[in-house]
Amino acid sequence: MHYIKAASSITHQPSFQQKGFAADLSPLSVAGEVIAPNYKEYIEGALLRRMGKILRMSVAAAKDVILQADAGQPNSIVVGTGLGCLLETEKFLTNTLTLTGMLPPTAFIQSTHNTIAGQISLILENHGYNMTHTQNTLSFEHALIDARLLLDEGQELVLVGAADESIPFLEEVSRNLLTASLPVLTSGASFFMLDTRVAEATVAIIDVKVHFGAEDRGAIVFDFLKEHDLSYPAIDLLMTPLSMQQQGLDSFGKVFAGTRQHTYLDYSGLYPSASAFGFHMAIDMMQMDRRIGYTLIINNLSANSLGLILLKNCEA
Repeated sequence: MHYIKAASSITHQPSFQQKGFAADLSPLSVAGEVIAPNYKEYIEGALLRRMGKILRMSVAAAKDVILQADAGQPNSIVVGTGLGCLLETEKFLTNTLTLTGMLPPTAFIQSTHNTIAGQISLILENHGYNMTHTQNTLSFEHALIDARLLLDEGQELVLVGAADESIPFLEEVSRNLLTASLPVLTSGASFFMLDTRVAEATVAIIDVKVHFGAEDRGAIVFDFLKEHDLSYPAIDLLMTPLSMQQQGLDSFGKVFAGTRQHTYLDYSGLYPSASAFGFHMAIDMMQMDRRIGYTLIINNLSANSLGLILLKNCEA
């Protein structure tokens, strides 16, 4: 098993450095600004001025996790992002259209998806494995799978996380092109330190699976649980992006009728890697209530893909 040594999220909720935050969450109806810490405590002023929102959130959350874990440098850094550094990408494209002559390089350098993982590595002076996964709504799940493979290969500590940001252009596209009623568009960054050793009561990752083009999702979830000798009633907490009713999955929801259920997009808002916030939310709830033995996180936000994460409360 792989154990979660520390967790940190910067979102539109009071989640940063707040144990038990899941108990005080309120549904998010307006995006507003993320509830950010004092970034100067985590990032030098000269660097901070050149960073966009997503980089600030990611670096601060990653450094907070390392401070919490108190275990030194991670062996590897793995990040998932669905859309990458949108603000810098937009800035670079705008510059190419409006400026003549030489273009400022900063926006271009920071526009690539792997800027997040790379920037964290540079600030930490970490020379280990550094990888970015970008698979739309399953970006975090793929990063988590990669991190677990690294631990299986003998690494002891892996920093894994996910981040995405919203920009006004996305909101305009959403208003003009999307007809479905969706949660408010938001931003968020969540990071975690994974360890192969358990030193105290903690939450363990039992399994992570992703499926594409899945039609019979009920059968896939049933088989996933069966692999671990579990059935539907064994799940104490179910996390999904939207309610089963909202997704037209009423019949599937009935099998979890007796299970405590939460929809994490109600609290995080909508961004491609929001399942990372759902992951942190589940961890926080499990740490506050040891009666929650097993948690299943179902990420079926996309109609063509399915992500499954199984967590377990463990004692040292």
